[in-house]
Amino acid sequence: MVSRSLRRRLGGIAAAAVLLGAFVVAGPAQATSSGNGVRQLTKAVTLGGVLRHLTALQVIASHNGGNRGSGLPGFDASADYVATLMRLAGYRVTRQPFQFNFCEDTASSFAQNAPAPITYVDQQDYDVMTCSGGGTATGAVVPVDLQLTTPNASTSGCEAADFAGVAGNIALLQRGTCPFGQKVANAEAAGAIGAIVMNQGNTTGADRQDLFLGTLGTPVGIPAISISYPQGVAFAGTPGLNVTVSAETIAEVRNTENVIAESRYGNPDEVVMVGAHLDSVPGGAGINDNGSGSAGILEVALQMRNFKTKNKVRFAWWGAEEANLVGSTFYVNGLSAEEHAKIALYLNFDMIGSPNYQFGVYDGDNSAGEGAGPGPAGSAQIEAVFEAYFASQHQATAASDFTGRSDYGPFIATGIPAGGLFTGAEVDKTAADVALWGGIAGQPYDPCYHDPCDSLTPERNGADAAVYAQLRRVYHLFGNVNTFAIDKNADAVATAVATFAHDTSSIPPRAPVAAALAAAAAAPAPAQTAQGDWIG
Repeated sequence: MVSRSLRRRLGGIAAAAVLLGAFVVAGPAQATSSGNGVRQLTKAVTLGGVLRHLTALQVIASHNGGNRGSGLPGFDASADYVATLMRLAGYRVTRQPFQFNFCEDTASSFAQNAPAPITYVDQQDYDVMTCSGGGTATGAVVPVDLQLTTPNASTSGCEAADFAGVAGNIALLQRGTCPFGQKVANAEAAGAIGAIVMNQGNTTGADRQDLFLGTLGTPVGIPAISISYPQGVAFAGTPGLNVTVSAETIAEVRNTENVIAESRYGNPDEVVMVGAHLDSVPGGAGINDNGSGSAGILEVALQMRNFKTKNKVRFAWWGAEEANLVGSTFYVNGLSAEEHAKIALYLNFDMIGSPNYQFGVYDGDNSAGEGAGPGPAGSAQIEAVFEAYFASQHQATAASDFTGRSDYGPFIATGIPAGGLFTGAEVDKTAADVALWGGIAGQPYDPCYHDPCDSLTPERNGADAAVYAQLRRVYHLFGNVNTFAIDKNADAVATAVATFAHDTSSIPPRAPVAAALAAAAAAPAPAQTAQGDWIG
């Protein structure tokens, strides 16, 4: 029975979705041995089951201001939905509360005053950085230690000595080396009244050339915006440049939580951990980012409720990922050395249904040789399980770098092997990608990434109608989710979870982790700062 208070929080239709899920969970099922668990679990996880959860998450968002962001009612209702179904399925559910810096911008403007007046468009020409300060700043633009020639090895704004002449003006900073928050905080300390952070330009890829969404992590006291690399180069080359930056922002400490559910069966000293972040950005429903991963692991968990696994399986739905991996970091930093050592591996699923998808598998062995190095020992073995599954489906895969952009970050930073799936975000699909997976070259893997149109009605919520019409001609979409991609990925999730729930012998033992845990508790994980595309 769903309580009246829960019905009120979820809204009538979403409460019906909870009841539907409860009905499915309550259906007759026999306890299953682990011998044929991989095949049985993969068969039990269906596209329809995953889409049912996506529908519920959309209804929750629609009843709560159009979003499911941590610190907002839509996230609380999402957590209720997941926790209720997992309890009904017989899991031991823990709701782990924590506090985080809630940041949101409600209005902004950006204009050039001299040498000629130009008005710029929000989310097209610039973006307000998450945790920007509020207010209006008008002043001259002062470039800060920019590196505009190859290889663009920027340390702009990382040292206090960079800021000569910035006081009373607006600092033009370049992405690279240290976190965005450090750059802007240094600018503020040097007396800057505003900050503009340009992309780095160290590669020709869209992620280092185009407009990007940057997260400062901790609130600052001056307005801060991001711009593309070409726009930054143009600003740096404009004599007498004077601009006005204005932002209306909210920055305060709020409460949120992680939802953690542990299986009834399995060795408690050998834990297979499976996670996805449950929160959306405050500006949308987050159906792909990360309703897709949350729904995928939820359906896998519900279908394996009666599997008698050899190892304990622990599912986690993280809060405040969009605020800098706060929930997963809080969880990992709170583990004792003994509990940390019990986690054999971590599987992460963040965006597994991108409409213009790739089949990305985290590059545990660094075979692609790009970006970050390999994951901790055991990560290569996790990658191999996913690769074997996709090979059995005659599907190509791409090596997805451990950039630190998702919740595996604090796990790998403390030595826990990790792996998972990623169908792509704001980076454009290439012609080579199209040859492998179809779709549209020159458009992002997710054209609605971090936008209101990441919903079950993307065109109604502002998506480019022409782009989505073209996508629908080559793919079957369920809102902003590609049904083929999420179906295959949900089966891949089931395959990996069932494989390791039965046998973790391929994962090598770890060295003692007390020192790593102490270091992680004292400072943000390196993957969150040096590598994270959102924060550095």
